[in-house]
Amino acid sequence: MTVVGTPPPALPVRDKGAGRALSPMLTRLAEERATGVLVREHGVLHLAEGRVVHAESPLAPGLDVLLTAHGTLAATAWQQAAARTTGPLLAAELLLRSGVLPTGALELCHLDALYDAGYFALAPSSTPGRFRYDSTPRLGPLPSVPVVALERETLRRRLLLHRLWPDPAADTAPLIRADPAAGRAPANPAGPTTPATQAASATPVTPRQRAVLDRVDGVRTATDIARNLGRQAFHTLVDVRRLTAAGQIAPLPTAPSAPPPPPPLGQVTTDPDIALLKRLRDALEAL
Repeated sequence: MTVVGTPPPALPVRDKGAGRALSPMLTRLAEERATGVLVREHGVLHLAEGRVVHAESPLAPGLDVLLTAHGTLAATAWQQAAARTTGPLLAAELLLRSGVLPTGALELCHLDALYDAGYFALAPSSTPGRFRYDSTPRLGPLPSVPVVALERETLRRRLLLHRLWPDPAADTAPLIRADPAAGRAPANPAGPTTPATQAASATPVTPRQRAVLDRVDGVRTATDIARNLGRQAFHTLVDVRRLTAAGQIAPLPTAPSAPPPPPPLGQVTTDPDIALLKRLRDALEAL
């Protein structure tokens, strides 16, 4: 009798890419080729047929800032286009059709703004996202990006910032000038000072970093500085983390919270331990 060996079924292999999804809801919407607006804690993503066509975040300068800050587009031209449409995406498309801007320049700024705001929109959130479907799908003339491309670029940016300086406190707090203390870098939150951080402290400040450093006043955050310079917020964060690693700037320390006031005299407490101690005190005094 011949026994034919049947190989055991292959074990299921977990898709490594599945665990990398920054937003399971966004992944599902991409698979559905959904159209609408995904609202998250730190920004919104506009989808058309499952692709990201626009992104906005209060932490990133908008397309209007990137276009008008350095003379690429006159501010009045943007204001006129915005007045004739609803939303920055339609205003940009109007400018593109009217020939006010070269196609390449507008498309490049649009993608810069999309990836910049998308980075913040996909940041870890403490609240669930909400999606509003739109029954009129449309892919306009401006370029769109696949969801997987936006998530991949967001992960790459997170890793880059972490390698430059692992503490994200300077990303959102008001920034102050820090005393380099004879050229030494501040304490590394990831561990002791390494040759990399020592080298960072000795690196001269570049013109781009100098522009950021000149706007550090104890009030402005990295986002404020990015808007003031007309730059992408993420690129400003890169400069901020490098300057932090070099001991040039630091987040403004938060004031310690005041201790709670003592309870008024004679106030009845509900703490069982305190109530027990008071009963024991009263019993001892009665002896």
